[in-house]
Amino acid sequence: MEFDKEAADLILQANDLADTERLAAFLADRAQPGTVIALDGDLGAGKTAFSQLFAKHLKVEQQVNSPTFTIIKEYEGRLPFYHMDVYRLSLEEADELGLEEYFEGQGVTLVEWASLIGELLPSCYLQMYLEVTGMNERRIYLKAQGAPYGQWLPDLKREWGTV
Repeated sequence: MEFDKEAADLILQANDLADTERLAAFLADRAQPGTVIALDGDLGAGKTAFSQLFAKHLKVEQQVNSPTFTIIKEYEGRLPFYHMDVYRLSLEEADELGLEEYFEGQGVTLVEWASLIGELLPSCYLQMYLEVTGMNERRIYLKAQGAPYGQWLPDLKREWGTV
């Protein structure tokens, strides 16, 4: 399941890391138990950097780094933070991990390379795609899959504007 940029509900332009952090803060402030963010983008697009900024605004005090080889890392913050990187997993391997327990749990789950396990994602989640548009610039595509994400995007659009 590749991200369909044409189907995005909202497109943002992040001109620098501060803009990316502003988005991370906006989303972290609204996160609640069961929040799932499906994050995709090419290598080097900033998925892990976004994850680190998101965790910072969830009040995670530990160093957050890529869970590429451990698949899932758990952190404590305002809410438990489950950071996943499923790049190295097949769909079958991911299915055996019982990811639904994280998705339906009391924390917030952020999945890097989420399109690789699209069939396993819950019915409601926020889909994001990061696209490199310059040295520090990113175009960010967002698609709401159900509530509450569909309610977040109009607020974000009013606060940010679009490309």
